[in-house]
Amino acid sequence: MNSFIYQYPVRQHFGKGCAESAIKDEMKQVGKNVLLAFGGGSLKRTGLYDKLLDWLHECGKNVVDFSGIMPNPTYDKVQEGARMV
Repeated sequence: MNSFIYQYPVRQHFGKGCAESAIKDEMKQVGKNVLLAFGGGSLKRTGLYDKLLDWLHECGKNVVDFSGIMPNPTYDKVQEGARMV
């Protein structure tokens, strides 16, 4: 194997209300379009989906839904998402 360096920085936000502030802060660093990838219906059932959409729209983002992501997604499902991007 060839030598290489892999770096994967992680930022973790903790505390009440941190989801909204974290999304709004992080969205300043990305482009105009956001692919919102999620699994089943729990995101929508809990109301989090609507909150996420509101926050992303407040940041001026265009949101494309990619639902139905299963645990350990198949190669075909991953390729479907890649085509959407």
